[in-house]
Amino acid sequence: MRGAGEPPFPVAQPAGTGGEACEDAQGGPAADIPMGSERTEIRKRQMATTPETPGAAQAQLSTGNRGSNACCFCWCCCCSCSCLTVRNQEEERARRTSHELQAEGIPNCEESPAPTLEEVNAWAQSFDKLMLTPAGRNAFREFLRTEFSEENMLFWMACEELKQESNKSVIEEKARLIYEDYISILSPKEVSLDSRVREVINRNMLEPSQHTFDDAQLQIYTLMHRDSYPRFMNSAIYKDLLQSLSEKSTEA
Repeated sequence: MRGAGEPPFPVAQPAGTGGEACEDAQGGPAADIPMGSERTEIRKRQMATTPETPGAAQAQLSTGNRGSNACCFCWCCCCSCSCLTVRNQEEERARRTSHELQAEGIPNCEESPAPTLEEVNAWAQSFDKLMLTPAGRNAFREFLRTEFSEENMLFWMACEELKQESNKSVIEEKARLIYEDYISILSPKEVSLDSRVREVINRNMLEPSQHTFDDAQLQIYTLMHRDSYPRFMNSAIYKDLLQSLSEKSTEA
């Protein structure tokens, strides 16, 4: 209830009194309070200094998704993974390089005239006659290559070359190369020798000579005679050569 002397509505205070009350309440002049336009400018400046925009955030999210879906860890059969292609190319390059290095270490076939029908027929008579002529050794070596045992012939031929040397330094060098290429267990062209022969070679290598590998050469010769020679006589290489020379002889 209002008193009899009070007005029905609050009377507006003078301008000076209201301004002082505002200063006391806010602790400073009323002009320090940002108005509508100032608040808009502050908001714009804050938005301008924001480090990330919605577009950038979306791009980063997309990038993160791609990174987490790295194909190197995907084993799905439908995955078209380029890293698999790269790995296959590297493996193929390594195989090609290894093959080229091995090919460089393999001497070419011996130079010889084309064999006659009589020579080829003589090869069937004995292994010694086959190994006696360069043409016979070349044909037999071609067959051994198909059986992945060409190193036996290469070792036998290297021992024959060693026997022809007389210079001590050349003998030592060739003996070392023969040992590294065909005797060492680390060589990809190691020939199959028993322990007794290997012990003999190791002793002989203390003072290499033309006959350092004689026992080993004889063992490999016997192996080729008993194991590879019968298959060579029944191989397509020998039969095709014999048939070709027979046809030429008939035509002549």
